[in-house]
Amino acid sequence: MTSRLTVEDLTLTETVARHGSVGAAAKELLTTQPSASRRLAALERRLGVRLFERDTTGARPTPAGRELARQAARLLADIDALPDQVLAATSAASLSVGTIQALAPMVFTALSVELDHVTVHPEIDHGPVLLQQVHDGLLDAAIVTIADQTTVPRGLHRTAMGVSPLVLVLPDGAPALGKGARPLAGRPVLYSTFDRTGETVRQRLSALGARPLPAPTIEAGLRIARHRRSCALVPELAARWYPAPGDRIQSSPVPGQVALSLVTRPPGSPVPADALERITARVLGAGQAEQSARVAGPSPRSVR
Repeated sequence: MTSRLTVEDLTLTETVARHGSVGAAAKELLTTQPSASRRLAALERRLGVRLFERDTTGARPTPAGRELARQAARLLADIDALPDQVLAATSAASLSVGTIQALAPMVFTALSVELDHVTVHPEIDHGPVLLQQVHDGLLDAAIVTIADQTTVPRGLHRTAMGVSPLVLVLPDGAPALGKGARPLAGRPVLYSTFDRTGETVRQRLSALGARPLPAPTIEAGLRIARHRRSCALVPELAARWYPAPGDRIQSSPVPGQVALSLVTRPPGSPVPADALERITARVLGAGQAEQSARVAGPSPRSVR
């Protein structure tokens, strides 16, 4: 193909195929048969393929002509619907929101439930990239965990949403923690956080005698820990969103928490305060709290 097809090309092909005649197509398109024939021949030369077999009885599409006519009908229908879709978009509430990969299931579920009247356009990327996109006007907002661990572009507004403490998940079959100052001595611990504290967590686990193992993702870390019947150190919200029967959720032996922030441009937040409170509760796992308690069962050190 030597040039891009035009709407006129698509319309001509679809009309000739539908009528089975260049003359009938020319009449519908308010042109002459010689003019329609010249345009069709020129299109075939540009494409380098014959689209119709033409004789005194009419015009029969070749396989290439049938395919082009089929695609043309679909594209022309989309074009016809476009004005109404544009008008609908101007009246519909929409919000472009970005977050990191690890938080995406929680954040976009919460937004979908709590902002059901709003069309959310999701974006998933690294935290610093999302902050820059908010600054550049490419996103209305970003929900991140590094707003207090990095330089936020000048002029952006940060709203603290809430925190999720680190917890220790002991899957079904994993032995209880040891006693004393080194309860994890000699034990492998899968660990993962949503922020930049991973190295600090690793060092603290090592100081307790554990064998820290970085997890590929938080969900994968929990699955691996369950398979190995070992421990997993994750933010509490992850333990609530990805529970399993028999899990025991205990206070973390190392301090730490993940802080969620909504980053926007002034003058105000595109998310109403009451909706943001509900979104935060869902992201932090409030909707999964009862389910997690049921699957975990009673535990003297369970986090509530």
